[in-house]
Amino acid sequence: MSELEDISLHIHDRISSLQRMLDLSVVELPQNKNRKLGLEMFALENLLEEFEKHVCQQKEKLKHLKDLEKVLKKEVEDVHHMKDNIPAHMPMTKVPTNGNEPVLNKNEAADDQLVQPENVKKTNKSIKEMEFITVPEFENIPPYMKGRVSYDQINAVVQSINKAVTAKYKILHQSVKTLSNHSRKLHQRFKDQDTKDTKGQYFVVEDDIREFTPTRVDKRFQGILNMLRHCQRLREQRGRGLTRYILL
Repeated sequence: MSELEDISLHIHDRISSLQRMLDLSVVELPQNKNRKLGLEMFALENLLEEFEKHVCQQKEKLKHLKDLEKVLKKEVEDVHHMKDNIPAHMPMTKVPTNGNEPVLNKNEAADDQLVQPENVKKTNKSIKEMEFITVPEFENIPPYMKGRVSYDQINAVVQSINKAVTAKYKILHQSVKTLSNHSRKLHQRFKDQDTKDTKGQYFVVEDDIREFTPTRVDKRFQGILNMLRHCQRLREQRGRGLTRYILL
């Protein structure tokens, strides 16, 4: 910008000089003065052309900067939108969980004091987990099925199911001898609930949700299970008075 200001100042000085010479032209000027006046006019014309060229260049730069400002403004708005709308649960690659510790339950704290750590056998068996629902999947759930359930609420149920599955199969992966009295009872219950159709599958029942999570098993919970079935996260298997929710 200083370059344009310098050119403008220089042109202003030349114009002032020409103006003085024109003021003197009312009287007859010597030949050399007339020649100098012509050279000044020619030089001024060149300067004006250069000035116009620089003005056009600066206009192009200004237009480019305004376009860049719009792009940056949009980027900033997008960043703020993402910052204000970060989902509580993000889809992630499932990492196998090692079932090498017995599950603690509030009812068995005293019993666990009797378990000897050296008798606990470690295992490398992994426990399957349900993947969180993605935003596109949530948006594709039919409105009549979704109701007022939010994205965070459906994934909170996914988290509760995963917590119950992990707790259940950690107990099943342990030797019965290493478990507390309460965990042994749970271990037997899990075995009794298993059928030939659930062999090798990971599943929970409503009692497991109540046992290992604070989630309320109510009408809304059942509605979210329907959505999870719609998203192909689980399927139901009924029998012997129980509904088993099998992870897919």
